[in-house]
Amino acid sequence: MGMLLAASPTARGHLMRVSGAVQGVGFRPTVWRIATALGLAGYVRNDAAGVEITLWCSDAELGAFRQRLTAECPPLARVDAIQIIDLEGAPPAGGFAIVASAGGRVRTSAVPDAACCPECLAEILDPCDRRYFYPFANCTHCGPRFSIIEAIPYDRASTSMKGFVMCEECRAEYENPADRRFHAQPIACPACGPRIWLENRAGIAVEGASKAVIDRAAALIASGHILALKGVGGFHLACDATDDDAVARLRSRKRREAKPFALMARDLRQIEELACISTEERQLLASRAAPIVLLHGRRDFRVAAGVAPGNDRLGLMLPYTPLHHLLMRALDRPIVLTSANRSAQPQCTENDEARCELGGIADHWLMHDRAIVNRLDDSVVRCDRHGVSVLRRARGLAPQEVAVPAGFDGSRRVFAVGGDLKAAVCLVGNGKALLSQHLGDLKEPKSEQAWRDAAALHWNIFEAKPDMVVADFHPAYRSTRIGLELAREAGVRLFRVQHHHAHLAACIAQHGRALDAPPVLGVILDGTGFGDDDTIWGGEFLLGDYRRYERLAHFDAVAIPGGDRASGEPWRNAYAHLRAAFGPDFLAGPVGNLPVARALAEKQHGAVAQMIERGINAPLASSAGRLFDACAAILGTCFERRSYEGQTGIELEALANPFMEEAEAWPLPPQSGSTIRWRGLWQALLSDIIAGVETGLISARFHKTLIAIISSTAARLAGEHRVDTIALSGGVFQNRLLLEGMFSGLSAAGFEVLAHSNVPANDGGLALGQAMIGVAALG
Repeated sequence: MGMLLAASPTARGHLMRVSGAVQGVGFRPTVWRIATALGLAGYVRNDAAGVEITLWCSDAELGAFRQRLTAECPPLARVDAIQIIDLEGAPPAGGFAIVASAGGRVRTSAVPDAACCPECLAEILDPCDRRYFYPFANCTHCGPRFSIIEAIPYDRASTSMKGFVMCEECRAEYENPADRRFHAQPIACPACGPRIWLENRAGIAVEGASKAVIDRAAALIASGHILALKGVGGFHLACDATDDDAVARLRSRKRREAKPFALMARDLRQIEELACISTEERQLLASRAAPIVLLHGRRDFRVAAGVAPGNDRLGLMLPYTPLHHLLMRALDRPIVLTSANRSAQPQCTENDEARCELGGIADHWLMHDRAIVNRLDDSVVRCDRHGVSVLRRARGLAPQEVAVPAGFDGSRRVFAVGGDLKAAVCLVGNGKALLSQHLGDLKEPKSEQAWRDAAALHWNIFEAKPDMVVADFHPAYRSTRIGLELAREAGVRLFRVQHHHAHLAACIAQHGRALDAPPVLGVILDGTGFGDDDTIWGGEFLLGDYRRYERLAHFDAVAIPGGDRASGEPWRNAYAHLRAAFGPDFLAGPVGNLPVARALAEKQHGAVAQMIERGINAPLASSAGRLFDACAAILGTCFERRSYEGQTGIELEALANPFMEEAEAWPLPPQSGSTIRWRGLWQALLSDIIAGVETGLISARFHKTLIAIISSTAARLAGEHRVDTIALSGGVFQNRLLLEGMFSGLSAAGFEVLAHSNVPANDGGLALGQAMIGVAALG
């Protein structure tokens, strides 16, 4: 496979080891092409550590090789390090070759799935190409990676493509180093690769030519049907996003009352008809990760009202597989494309499972016979003032490694189990942090099994028996219980980490804060986390680093009557907050004439009052999330029941957004001491309601007041403790108005402000923080 060239008389042998994302991305053929063009002798191969290159060349030729390798690195590759040692002996007799993979201990990384590249898209749209309308075209620059991988090194035999035998034409491309499909492990064509077909409840409805199947599927969507579509990381449910009846039926069948649906548009032009997009958002939409991007919807956008109720943003994505491209080109409208599952269940990945689980939801199934090894939801991102915020880290982003800061490059391995909501696991060792994809919520047995499968996969693929397992403080977390089981099975220590300390560590880690760097002030706002004083925390000001933390201040601890039930019924939090602010007889006072008082009077508030008075199933919590729940209930935007996590914050943000420029914070006395109390805020808010102020303006003032109170407290504490860096973490910071307001204000005051970017601020980033704290504890 190489040219027969004589080695330079000044040539010496060099062994080059390249680590990073360098397998399955066209790295070896790039090496071959450059080495051959320079007339160098040697070979390149995959091994368990990455890529191994041997070269016989002069020092000048070696320099030229490295320079070109850096400049011409394949689009999906990422080089973390290059080590070079001298080799003894004579150069090989041949030229430069690509040789078979070597085994050994796995230390390389898996590569995320990548959206269809322009070259593959052009082929499937070309009637003269043999892959015309073939929905599984791919090359070394695009296609499935992590979703089909079973083991490393990444070879076809270690993927779900192993059962498809290459035809002669595909084999020729696969073996030609000059072809962009050289060693593209999922390589396929209509003659030898996976196939698609369309089913209804009676069985196969359309099979054969891909074009006929896809055209029929598009016609069904256009006529109001709900389609279950097997994608790259799982099944989706699709329907016409402009059809009110179809969207309403999907909500009813899926039992998804109000949570916004994601949309897929044909191209950027169609997205521009629906939403306002910036240059950065345009780049995100068209990136190889192809995530869902949260965009400001246009006032006149043409989608069904049920797509995103109570929300001023639309979650939009572009087609990212050939199948999606072909389907969307057969339609003249955007579609809803949401994970195919029943409420709280994990996304379906197998054909038989989809037939069974989606029987009462889908009218038709668009199936294929390539197995999905690793479940992957769509990633969700947003552009904020400080940059890009990853809200859900999944397809296209996971399992890309997170760079670890200085001091974490030892060989000790730590496995962190994360939390119960927005679950994810993380492995840290050998200077790398591998944060898994979003795994859902551990509420249902199937979700827990999906979590266990993902944990086992990470251990098996990366041969990562840990030196320590790390879990949350909370004794009732399912993830903590599973972590204890894993630690016992592995014969290692279980280390427990406080929830908000882990949030702080996750934020500073992704910003490269070194192990021995000075402490920072962390402002951690979320729903609930078990504190070290046996109360529930959620509005915290922590002075800390990876090894330790000190709770300097916190939100006032208010009862959450009904415990977990209160997180789903905002009225309970409204009652508890108003009672804490104005006393047990608040309904008989000035509040009694307001709509919220009348609504609360219709509830069994006597039983709730007894819970609070007796301290029975009404734990005290300094929760920022429950504060937003109380506000939403008082304003009447979400009083009775919260149908999805974060609903109250999302709806309050949407209400406030049009009024933020004109709104001013309520003029409240400055807070002092270690406890932030809310009586003044509730007095001002209720006064606005009595005065007939528009609900959106009240929500904007609520946001502005929170920003002022939290920012001034953070600045005061940072000054008292001589800290110049403030980290913002926790799921409540997914509220854009709160995040941007605090980021701007604290930055203007001279602080270095750290906010989440490539790791979610919510519990999806918790495992990274746990793992970093665990490594620090190991020493």
